[in-house]
Amino acid sequence: MFKKILLLLAVAVAALLVVIATRPDAYHVERSLDVGAPAATVFATVGDLKTWGQWSPWDKRDPDMHKTFTPTTSGVGASYAWEGNKKVGKGKMTITDQQPPERLVERLEFIEPFQSVAETTFNFRSTGPASTRVTWSLDGKNNFIGKAFSLVMNMDKMIGGDFENGLANLKQLAEASKPAAPSPATAAAIPAASPPASP
Repeated sequence: MFKKILLLLAVAVAALLVVIATRPDAYHVERSLDVGAPAATVFATVGDLKTWGQWSPWDKRDPDMHKTFTPTTSGVGASYAWEGNKKVGKGKMTITDQQPPERLVERLEFIEPFQSVAETTFNFRSTGPASTRVTWSLDGKNNFIGKAFSLVMNMDKMIGGDFENGLANLKQLAEASKPAAPSPATAAAIPAASPPASP
C-alpha cells in the first residue's frame, strides 16, 4: 500500500513538472494611455530617472526607499539602483537605448526578493500637437521558478495594475508641466509685427 502511495506521488510530481516545463518561456506586459502633452514633454519626464519618484507607482509603496544615481540621470548609460522594503525589493535600472522623443528602452535588474532581468520599453506616439499615446511594456524570460509561479499568478495580473497607475500619474505630471497656451486676451495684447520698411 505504501509503495502504491509513493508511486502515485511520483506520477503526480512528474506530471506537474511536465506541466511547468510546457509553460511559456517569456512574458510580456503592456499598457497604453493618451496624455495631453507633446511627445517631447512626456519623453523628457520619463527619460530623466530622477523624475521617476514623482510618478512611479512603486515609490509610493516605500517613501523611504534608498536610491543611488549615476552622475548623469538621463541618456544611454544613466542608471539608478534602489533598495527598499519588501514591497519594492532591491534592483537596478539602466537606460540602454533611446530615440527622442519616440522611444526609450531600459534594462531592469531585480535582485530581491527574486533575481531576474527584463527589458522595459516606452513608446511615445504623437497623436497631435499636444497629445501623445504612451505605451509602457515589459518583456522578460521565465526560468523554471517563473514558470511554476505562472500557474497561480502571471506577470500581467501581478504588475499590469501598477503600469496603469504609473501611466495615470505620468499623465497628470506631464500635462501639468507642458507649456501653457496663451489666453485669447493675452494673444490679442501681443502687437503684430510691423512690415519691413521699403528701401
